[in-house]
Amino acid sequence: MDANKIRTLTDALEYIESRLSDDITQEECAKAACCSLSGLQKMFRYIFHMSVGDYITRRRLSKAAQELQRRELSVLEIAVKYGYGSAEAFTRAFSRLWGMTPTAYRREWHFSGICPRLGIPTQQMHEGEIVMTNKFDISELYDYIREMQGTYIISFDVSRLNEVNAVYGTSAGDKVILESLHRIDAQCGDGMVMFRVGGDEFVLVTGLSEKTEVEALAQKILSHNGEAIEHDGIEIPVYLRAGAVLLTNSTPRYNELFARLVVAPAMEPGELKFKDE
Repeated sequence: MDANKIRTLTDALEYIESRLSDDITQEECAKAACCSLSGLQKMFRYIFHMSVGDYITRRRLSKAAQELQRRELSVLEIAVKYGYGSAEAFTRAFSRLWGMTPTAYRREWHFSGICPRLGIPTQQMHEGEIVMTNKFDISELYDYIREMQGTYIISFDVSRLNEVNAVYGTSAGDKVILESLHRIDAQCGDGMVMFRVGGDEFVLVTGLSEKTEVEALAQKILSHNGEAIEHDGIEIPVYLRAGAVLLTNSTPRYNELFARLVVAPAMEPGELKFKDE
C-alpha cells in the first residue's frame, strides 16, 4: 500500500474516532481525508472488508457498550450520546450487533470491544513466514501487557470462519464471532481483560502465573467446542483454538506484538499449546 493511501485511511480513521459522539456523515469523513467518498469506500472495502458507514456504526456501538459497563448513564442517555433518537432505535441497533438488548448486555457481559479501532495492516517476517499483522489497533493491549510480566496470555482464534463466511454469509460469521467472544467473556474473572486483535483472533490477559490454572481456564472455554449457533434455520458448530504465552521481561516492540502473542494456537481445536518464549 502506498504512502498516500495509508495517509488517507489514517486521516479517515482519526476523524471518525474523534467524532463518534457527534453527528458525522461519510461525506465529511472523506473530505477530512482529502479523498472522494467513492475512493474512500473502495479502500475501506478492500483493506477492511466493510463500508465506512458500517465501521462508524460498529465503533459507536462498541463505545456505547463501554458506557453501559460503566453504569454512569441510563440507556436513553447513552442512546442520545451516540446519535440515536430514542432508546428503542438504539436497542434495535445494539441488538443487531450484540445479539441482546443493552439492558441484558449490561447485566451479562464484561467485554466491550467487539469492533476496536482499526489500524493499517502490514506484513512482516515471523519464524521464516510472511505474517499479515492485525487490522485492529492494539496499542491499548501493548500498554497493558507491560504491567503484566510473569503472567500468561491466552490467544484464541476461530476455526473455519472463512468457510462459514463463504458458505453462509458474513452475517453467519458475525454470529460465530459473537458466540466465540461470549464463551471467553463468560470465564473472565476479576482482573482479566480480553482484547479483539484480528477478525477472528482474541487475546485474554489472564493475570495467572501458574500453568495449571491457565490450562484449567482454557479448557473451560474450549469445552464448548462443537456447540452450534443457529442461522436461518441452520446449525453451525463453533470451534476455538488456543495458545498460551508467558509474558517475560523482554516485551516485544509494538510492531512485533501481534506475531509474538497471537501466532500461537494449537493446530487442533480443543487443545492448548504453550508457546515457548
